[in-house]
Amino acid sequence: MRQKEISLNIQPIKPDTEEFDDDHPLSSWDTPIRQDAFDLDDEQKVDRIEKHFKEIMTILGLDLNDDSLSGTPRRVAKMYVKEVFSGLNPKNRPHARLFDNKYNYDQMLVEKDITFYSHCEHHFVPIYGKAHVAYFSSGKVIGLSKINRIVQYFSKRPQVQERLTVQIGKEIERALNTQSVGVVMDANHMCVASRGVGDTNSKTGTAYFSGKFKDENIKREFLNYINSK
Repeated sequence: MRQKEISLNIQPIKPDTEEFDDDHPLSSWDTPIRQDAFDLDDEQKVDRIEKHFKEIMTILGLDLNDDSLSGTPRRVAKMYVKEVFSGLNPKNRPHARLFDNKYNYDQMLVEKDITFYSHCEHHFVPIYGKAHVAYFSSGKVIGLSKINRIVQYFSKRPQVQERLTVQIGKEIERALNTQSVGVVMDANHMCVASRGVGDTNSKTGTAYFSGKFKDENIKREFLNYINSK
């Protein structure tokens, strides 16, 4: 079956938007984190989450004396802190080393089909899909793996896809000191597929375009790269 191409009717997100719709109020494009978020170290957080998740499982009626379940609270706690929500901790932010653009490459650079996994902040179930990132150099370039790491860093948080898209775009701008960045994300939301409406076929597309990528011809070139084999 031929893969559906990403079309030009994706609407770019505007960072100054105050509200997305009635069900998704957006007061900020920064992840809402408390001031005291890092007063506890990782091990202290694991200990506390383990205790609370054990209580959740008990309330649900599960027998924690069972061999299969006894270690689950600890496993979940470690997974939350050290893996799937590790992007909340700024110490895990990728440090992008820049290199001179010795080749004077003045066209867009595209890194496409970056696999990402995140979690919906409304139900704490997975969001997963592909990210496509492009930029024009302002004199410096970045190692390709760092683009992937930036995508992974912001994905490993409770997220909404709109915010995630903007965070990746703005971080690429900051890291490369460029104003011309394009980001397109195509994702599956398990809060749609595994609960509620139970739609397993739909996907969600979001985009962030700045600088040269606001030009329709440049935008079309970027999307053609994404859709090429």
